[in-house]
Amino acid sequence: MIDHTGVAVRDFTASRAFYTQALAPLGYGLLAEFTAAVTGHTDVAGFGEHGKPGFWISRGTPNQPPVHVAIRAGSRAMVDAFHQAALAAGGRDNGAPGLRPHYHPHYYGAFVLDPDGHNIEAVCHEAP
Repeated sequence: MIDHTGVAVRDFTASRAFYTQALAPLGYGLLAEFTAAVTGHTDVAGFGEHGKPGFWISRGTPNQPPVHVAIRAGSRAMVDAFHQAALAAGGRDNGAPGLRPHYHPHYYGAFVLDPDGHNIEAVCHEAP
């Protein structure tokens, strides 16, 4: 249903580096980047897979309250790797990898807060 989404970030360079490292274990990479001269508004960077950016950051005043973005992972190991990479990139733990059976029996997720406090999650819905 949703084609793409994004968040505003205070320090564009630091956030671009954070997301580049944190999303790599999920198979997402930096696929597009445009300056304010191109967009007519602000600098933006798009992350995604298979040539299609689906998650964007833009230089600006961070969303208040911070937003929650969940990114689908293909395996529980990818969720674990995302959490480790995000913490190594400077994210703050907001929920270690694990089952969240109150959502459904196979819901396996991990949560980190990005440099602006946005709650970023990697989630796998598959049985082990």
